Amino acid sequence: MDDLSALARQQLDDARASAHGRSGHLFLHDGPLRQSVIAIIAGTTLDEHNTPPAASLQVLHGRVRVTGPGGGQELTVGQVAMSPRERNGLLALDDAAVLLTAVTEIPERDHRRAVPVGAARR
Repeated sequence: MDDLSALARQQLDDARASAHGRSGHLFLHDGPLRQSVIAIIAGTTLDEHNTPPAASLQVLHGRVRVTGPGGGQELTVGQVAMSPRERNGLLALDDAAVLLTAVTEIPERDHRRAVPVGAARR
């Protein structure tokens, strides 16, 4: 089991020592599921990039702004948000560490009617 607080501290230390002001570590890889801790130093950006089919971003330390179409969204410690489905980037407003959870492929859904969690199928 990984300790997210320890991973965030380590990645922040590595980002501070990096000439690029960022560092990341993929710590969980299970089929299409990926989880990474990414640290970026205040004022540093991760350029806009293509996104996986499904992803979320949780701030472990600091503040970030998700950039892209629509002006972006600011997130602070403890907040989690679904990643935009279009190209986006990340700007560190403070020294920051985030947990990126991504699903790299989504299997085709079966053609049965979707049912909310907890509801019975007829």
